[in-house]
Amino acid sequence: MMHARTSPAAKRALLRERLATAAEPLRLPGAFNPLSAKLIEEAGFEGVYVSGAVLSADLGLPDIGLTTQTEVALRAGQVARMTELPTVVDADTGFGEPMNVARTVQVLEDNGLAGCHIEDQVNPKRCGHLDGKETVDTATAVKRIRAAVDARRDGNFLVIARTDVRAAEGLTGAVARAKALVDAGADMIFPEAMADLAEFEAVACSVEVPVLANMTEFGRSALFTVRQLGDAGVRMVIYPVTLLRLAMGVAERALGVLAAQGTQADLVPEMQTRARLYDLVDYAAYNAFDDEIFTYRPDPSEG
Repeated sequence: MMHARTSPAAKRALLRERLATAAEPLRLPGAFNPLSAKLIEEAGFEGVYVSGAVLSADLGLPDIGLTTQTEVALRAGQVARMTELPTVVDADTGFGEPMNVARTVQVLEDNGLAGCHIEDQVNPKRCGHLDGKETVDTATAVKRIRAAVDARRDGNFLVIARTDVRAAEGLTGAVARAKALVDAGADMIFPEAMADLAEFEAVACSVEVPVLANMTEFGRSALFTVRQLGDAGVRMVIYPVTLLRLAMGVAERALGVLAAQGTQADLVPEMQTRARLYDLVDYAAYNAFDDEIFTYRPDPSEG
């Protein structure tokens, strides 16, 4: 009720343990709001992801670096508090220079996140699967990751280094950048926009930390299965925009039906029921709290 019972520290420790022991890659679907994080947990996934692209879209903005650290930290914290699962967030470029990166990590820790990824794009950034990306030099990328690692107070907070150099420098450049980011202290490497499974495998074989794969729809990577990615050495898979795209697709079609028919009657069978919604938000527990603690009922014997 209201907040998860599992502490942020325990969630971080759980994520570390699962990364080290799970037989298959950890699966982190993207939550587009706090309530969808509850669905992810109930469905049996190992973690929750908060996408910068989704957060931007939710604000009606493109994913071009317009969101602020405050907006990202607030929304990510709202998601993290609703689930017993560890939550990882997209922290873009860290929202500034190395000192800003350090502050971002500490704010995310305070807001209950289990980890974040920080990328090596020039700010303002672009979606990792679009053309026109520019990356910073290796020295600048290393400073960002060193700042993030040095700033965290909980050693289990996962610092994930994302690199976008594959688009401009090819696989060789991506591998070299990944090695430099690991040397800077990164706990995990996120090689963006890999062309195929062989490229994921090449990165995984080149570093001694886990590798993350981004399975976003309509991107440069095919939608590989968890097993395929695991066989290629990947240890974590994110599905950043899947739920938002599905939800928005259904909403758009439903509005068309409502506009055409003048009633939502034909849409009701597709809706989440009131009972299911109340179950998801734990309505009964709030009622019990209200009845047992808040609501005053005088004893009739007191006159």
